[in-house]
Parts: sequence; C-alpha cells; structure tokens
Amino acid sequence: MPTQEEIKMSQQPSVILATASYDHTIRFWEAKSGRCYRTIQYPDSQVNRLEITPDKRFLAAAGNPHIRLFDVNSNSPQPVMSYDSHTNNVMAVGFQCDGNWMYSGSEDGTVKIWDLRAPGCQREYESRAAVNTVVLHPNQTELISGDQNGNIRVWDLTANSCSCELVPEVDTAVRSLTVMWDGSLVVAANNHGTCYVWRLLRGTQTMTNFEPLHKLQAHKGYILKCLLSPEFCEPHRYLATASSDHTVKIWNVDGFTLEKTLVGHQRWVWDCVFSVDGAYLITASSDTTARLWSMSTGEDIRVYQGHHKATICCALHDGAEPSSS
Repeated sequence: MPTQEEIKMSQQPSVILATASYDHTIRFWEAKSGRCYRTIQYPDSQVNRLEITPDKRFLAAAGNPHIRLFDVNSNSPQPVMSYDSHTNNVMAVGFQCDGNWMYSGSEDGTVKIWDLRAPGCQREYESRAAVNTVVLHPNQTELISGDQNGNIRVWDLTANSCSCELVPEVDTAVRSLTVMWDGSLVVAANNHGTCYVWRLLRGTQTMTNFEPLHKLQAHKGYILKCLLSPEFCEPHRYLATASSDHTVKIWNVDGFTLEKTLVGHQRWVWDCVFSVDGAYLITASSDTTARLWSMSTGEDIRVYQGHHKATICCALHDGAEPSSS
C-alpha cells in the first residue's frame, strides 16, 4: 500500500509556477490553463523575489526584512520556516543544487548563507552597499553579488572570503547577474540598460578570471532582470533581458545579436524565468500580469491575471527533482 506521502507526491503538479505582487499576495498557477489554484496572503511586506527549492517542496519568499519558506504541497497559509537576521529588503534568494542551503542578498549590504536543516544564519559577507542580486556559480562553491554602488564581488565559500571585485561602470547599480549553466559566461545588467559579459576562463576551478567579452546596449531604460538559458536549451544559447521599457529582449549569445523582442506587457517587466528546456519564458510585470511566451514564435500564449497591483517576481520549476542519493 502506498503511504500518504507517496499519494501526496503523485498528486503534486509537475509544473510549479508562482508569482508575487505589491498586492501582498503570492499566487500559484496552473501553467497551461492559467487558473490560479492557491493564494497566500503576505501582509507583512512586499515580496521582492521568489525561488522554488530543487526538490519542488518549498517556495522561498524574500520580503522585508525576512525570508519565509512555504510548503508547495499544502494549503496552509502559514510559512513552515522564517529566516530573520537581515535588517532590510531581501532582494535575492536561491538554493544550492541539492537543497541543503539557501543564500540571500539584502539592501542591508550583506550576503548570507542559511543551512535549511538548522535555524539561524551560518555565514555572512559584507558588501558595504545595498545588494540587488546574488547568483550561485554552477561549481556550487562561489557566490557572485551585485550592488547598488556598481560593485560585483565573488565570494569564495571554500576560502570564506571575497576572491574578486569588479566595477564595470562606476556608480551605476548592478541590477541583475546571471551565469551560464556550464560556468563559461557571466552577465551583469545595470540601470543604464547595459549588459556586461565576461568569459570565465575554463580549466580553472576558481572563478577569479573574468575576461571581458562583450558590452551590450540592450535597452534605453533600466534592465531589471537578465537571465541566460538553461542546459536543456542547448545547442541554442540565449540571454533574456527584462526592462522598464515594457519589453523583454532575447539575444543570441553567439555574437549577442537580437533574436526577438517580446512585446505585450503594458508596464515595467520586473522578472523572467525560462522553462527547463528553454522553449518558454515566463515574465512578471507592473501591469499586474504574468505572461507565458513561446521562444520559437516570440508570442505570448498565456496571460496570468489575478493580482491587483504590480507583479514583481515569478518562479517556475518544471524540471525533474534531483534524484535522492
């Protein structure tokens, strides 16, 4: 006889799509139909960022100044855990690949690491300026942060120190960072609509070798999010840039030529996330909607309507869970 847990696992949606809005709610959506099947009230603050754990069990919501973890497969409105040592807006959150720990970055100027199996924060790194974005290198041993003063820093988790600092454009906030799945490229997007691209030199375990590759003037407005396509999108490699100019642009990483401009949102586009195979992109906008786009046609094929104010962030997990070892 299957256990209750096994029955529950078999019933959970294979695609988890969530959005959060200035209306103080988090919504879960059926990706194909566009139906909202669960709403969580989040009265304490706005939600700046959402991320789903690799095993699809939990959704992290980064607020001000806390991070809350919600059970994806329950209808409980209460978080299962709250992480509380930041002192200002948490702007970035993410997970190590097998889900043992979480990282975060905040406007309080710190990057923190949290062991999900224990309370409290295990490590803290000082960026000395409001942190807007943090990404984990695929080697799982380095975090890269970008801040309001324009600094990019690499935090070596093995040495427990900052191993590299870059300032692509002085006093221009770094809004978003993204790393190619194989660790070959890193892209930083800023408030002037510019993307800086570096090649991360291969053959070295350390990431301190940034070789400038390209400077892309992607938008006239702010870039609020940049994102490189995932592994299963190969051999195609794309860079998506979401902007205050109401569009998302899709660039071919080979030469950084413009492939498509996704037009349909009526206001700023704050966030975007690729499906696991890179065939679709989901976006979140101040026009209150999230949208599902076909990468092959550049058309929006679904609009997720239900939020009453700006939709600021979205999270999608439509891949397989990591096999339990």
